[in-house]
Amino acid sequence: MNTRQLNSRTSISQAVRNSFTMAYRGLLKVRRTPEQLFDVTFQPIIFTLMFTYIFGGAIAGNVDNYLPMIIPGILIQTLIGASVASGVQLRDDMDKGVFDRFKSLPIARIAPLAGALLADVVRYVIAAVLTFTIGFLIGYRPEGGVASVALAIVFSIGCTWAVSWIFAFFGVIARNAASVQGISMLALFPLMFLSNAFVPVKTMPDWLQWIAKANPLSHMITAVRELTNHGTIGTDFIISLIGAGAIVAIFAPITVRVYMRRA
Repeated sequence: MNTRQLNSRTSISQAVRNSFTMAYRGLLKVRRTPEQLFDVTFQPIIFTLMFTYIFGGAIAGNVDNYLPMIIPGILIQTLIGASVASGVQLRDDMDKGVFDRFKSLPIARIAPLAGALLADVVRYVIAAVLTFTIGFLIGYRPEGGVASVALAIVFSIGCTWAVSWIFAFFGVIARNAASVQGISMLALFPLMFLSNAFVPVKTMPDWLQWIAKANPLSHMITAVRELTNHGTIGTDFIISLIGAGAIVAIFAPITVRVYMRRA
C-alpha cells in the first residue's frame, strides 16, 4: 500500500468520525434548545388530530375509515416539512460564523455539512414514531403489522434524508436563513396539498388529478399506505426509491462542491 492510498483511507475515516462528532454537536444543540423539536413533536400530533376529526367524516364517512388514509399522509407531510430545517440551520450557522470557526479546527471540511444532515435523522425518527403512536391512540390499526410499519418508517426517513439535500443546497446558496425558509415553504405547500395526502385523487378535477398523480409525494404516501395497510410493496415504493437516489446523485455533489468553495 502506497502513501497516497494510506492517506486517502485515513482522510475518509477521519471525515466519517468528524461527521458523527458534528452530528452529536447538533443533537446537543437540540437538547439545549428543545424548541427546535417542535416541528417533529407538536406538529404531527396537532395535524393528525385536526385533519382526522375535521375531515374524517366528510371524506371517509367516519374517523376510523379515514385513519388508514390520513396517517401515512401526515407522516410524509411532517417528515418532508421537517427536512427544511436542514437548510435553514445550515444557513444560520454559516451566517453566524460558526463554520468560520470550524475552519480553524483539524477536522474534515465536509464534516459540518454531513454532520448536520446526520443529526436530522434523529428528528425524523421522532416524528415518525410520534405520528404512528398518536394514530394508534385514536384507533389506527395498520393491517400490515409491526414489521411493515417499521419498514415504512425506514423508507420514509430514507426518502426524506434524500430530499434534505435539496434544502441543504438552498441553505448553501441562499443569502440568509429566512430566504431558505421562504423558498422551501413556497415549493413545499403546493406539493403537500396537490397530492393524495388528505383527499382521494379521484375527487379532484381531471387536470388536477394528473398533477396529484405525478406528484412525488403522492408516490411516497401511496407506498407507505400499501406497506402499513396491506403489508405489500408496490411500484410506488420502487419509484420513490429511484427518485430518492436520483436526488442524492444530483444534489449531493452540487451541494458539497458549493459548500467546499465557501467553507
